[in-house]
Amino acid sequence: MAADRRGMGALALAVLLAVVGGFAPWVAQARADAEATPLPDGVRRIEVMPSHTDPRIQAFDVPHHVQYVPDGRAHDLLIFLVGTTEKPGPGPREFLRTALDQGYRVLTLAYISYPAVAQVCAQARLRSERDCAAHFRQRRVYGDGEFDGIPDQPHDAIVPRLVKLLETLSREDPEGDWGQYLRDGRPAWDRIAVSGQSQGGGMAQYLGKREALARVLSFSGGWDNASPDEIAAWYAQPAVTPPARWFYAYHVLEPQAARLARIGEALGVPADQVFALDLPLGEKARKGRQPGHGSSIGEAVYRPVWIRMLGSGVR
Repeated sequence: MAADRRGMGALALAVLLAVVGGFAPWVAQARADAEATPLPDGVRRIEVMPSHTDPRIQAFDVPHHVQYVPDGRAHDLLIFLVGTTEKPGPGPREFLRTALDQGYRVLTLAYISYPAVAQVCAQARLRSERDCAAHFRQRRVYGDGEFDGIPDQPHDAIVPRLVKLLETLSREDPEGDWGQYLRDGRPAWDRIAVSGQSQGGGMAQYLGKREALARVLSFSGGWDNASPDEIAAWYAQPAVTPPARWFYAYHVLEPQAARLARIGEALGVPADQVFALDLPLGEKARKGRQPGHGSSIGEAVYRPVWIRMLGSGVR
């Protein structure tokens, strides 16, 4: 852990050195070569360390990544939540580029993404707590509840981090008019689409159950269990976000494809908004312990699917 903290300190220093005038020392315009994928003219990139939006945040203190065009139009905000990893990054470049092309502002939110639900809610714990997965996600998304299976603190949770980030951007980037995504101190969910892959896809689903989001976009969303042979009950609970705003994609060759199909049905996603992708896996997608698991969000051949899922981000 000490080594991790040293790495995070070095990253914070790198962000500090990249400052462009007009921002506080902890909000940096990212360098032009920060991404390999070129972006359209006029796109502003900003990186913000979570600890500078709230000094209590120490876990997973790696940058939030923000990209947008300050053109004065009303754009919806697309949040992307990464899958399980100890080192979150800027997110899937081609997908986020597509979201920008569709008129969204895009934000890869740095949140605690390790361990995964399936790692904690398993074996003895799952046998004694069938709703373990829902309790886990409640804690990681909202920061409340009595769940003690993860050390996440209330200020570490996804929604509190998002609020603090939007408040900070409102102060430090007034041209961006970030206050439009807040309402009475809470996210203005009807202006916010939430997307994610794997664990992050499950977090998007969980939020869609409880908030009226602009859209829910889940890519191979995490598989939560009530038992080894039964998916978690929360998937079938009524959703606040209407079915027309739900979109779900996975690859038929990934190991959990059959379970992901069952989850899509339980969520009530309309059949024509479920994308069981089946093109041959690219070289990168074939590697790792879960071949195909990142295909739906990581392979640009699916750009037409992403466009269908995203719709227009311009009001």
